[in-house]
Amino acid sequence: MTGPGTDLQILFVEDDDIDVIALQRAMEATGISLSVTRVRDGVEALAVLRGSNGSAPLRRPYIVLVDINLPRMNGIEFLAELRRDPELQSTVVFTVTTSQDAADKKAAYRMNVAGFLGKSATGCFADIVSLLGAYAKTVDLP
Repeated sequence: MTGPGTDLQILFVEDDDIDVIALQRAMEATGISLSVTRVRDGVEALAVLRGSNGSAPLRRPYIVLVDINLPRMNGIEFLAELRRDPELQSTVVFTVTTSQDAADKKAAYRMNVAGFLGKSATGCFADIVSLLGAYAKTVDLP
């Protein structure tokens, strides 16, 4: 269960170092501290969630932030695999992407993302961090 004082884990599936820095700066600017694990693609994300990378699976509660345009396994392919896995199918996922493709948005929502968030706007990561902070305080996560 999440709520005040709960250490929410964030799995940030992002291949762009600049966006990772932007997320870190947004946490500093908003004063919202989140525990973030960063991986570069869907293959690495699944390994972290399943614990198949030689370590324990990511500790719950967690939320996944996934970009759509990733190497090896993109965000849509990652979502499809995640939803097929009985242990992971209830994972809360937000897409965080520059994609403006209506097909990407439709595919993401078809796979039950919690939100399709654009990262093109100035200050968008501060908004995303604020959203995640509020979400963690008000929603009971699996």
